[in-house]
Amino acid sequence: MEQDIVFYTNPMSRAGIVHWMLEEIGRPYRMEVLEFGPPMKSPAYLAVNPMGKVPAIRHGDTVVTEAAAICAYLAETFPEAGLLPSPEARGDYYRWLFFAAGPVEMALSLKHAGFLLTAEQEMQFGCGSYEAVIDTLARAIAGRKYIAGNSFTAADVYVGSHIGWGMQFGTLEKRPEFEAYWAGLKDRPANLRCEAYINEAMASQAGAGDR
Repeated sequence: MEQDIVFYTNPMSRAGIVHWMLEEIGRPYRMEVLEFGPPMKSPAYLAVNPMGKVPAIRHGDTVVTEAAAICAYLAETFPEAGLLPSPEARGDYYRWLFFAAGPVEMALSLKHAGFLLTAEQEMQFGCGSYEAVIDTLARAIAGRKYIAGNSFTAADVYVGSHIGWGMQFGTLEKRPEFEAYWAGLKDRPANLRCEAYINEAMASQAGAGDR
């Protein structure tokens, strides 16, 4: 598929996950940076994502939203990038990609917002307790370089982003398993390019606020 990729983003958002993924696949893409608020709720962008949030991509006539879905789509659409694991590792790949998108995201968000779920609510929400989720994630990566099989995949982009940013911003406790896993991913050239872009955007925003 030779269509252009349009990447709808804001550097201060989860779109950074997709930015890293796009850099990993090495295909040309065009960024459309949207400010929070009215620009994301404009009729033009709501036609792309009715939720009025980023990230989203348009690839030809195909629109994909949700960071985990975008990572999975890009890995499958551009297999030459090598970000889809071998068939025998696909179970772990999908399992942990969507474990991070579901229980991990919800558990961390609830804890960060100060919500303490009762045992009954843990079942209703489907994520279980924060402790169970984090223990499960730590066991999944303990002693492993990659989350699925023996090669870097789109699942590492997604899981690694949550672990790296979570520890950086204090939404995820630091554990030896998390630190060792992230240490093996954080210096990938694609991630460093994304971090440089985000740091530059943050510095620009800070500079604008000082004027």
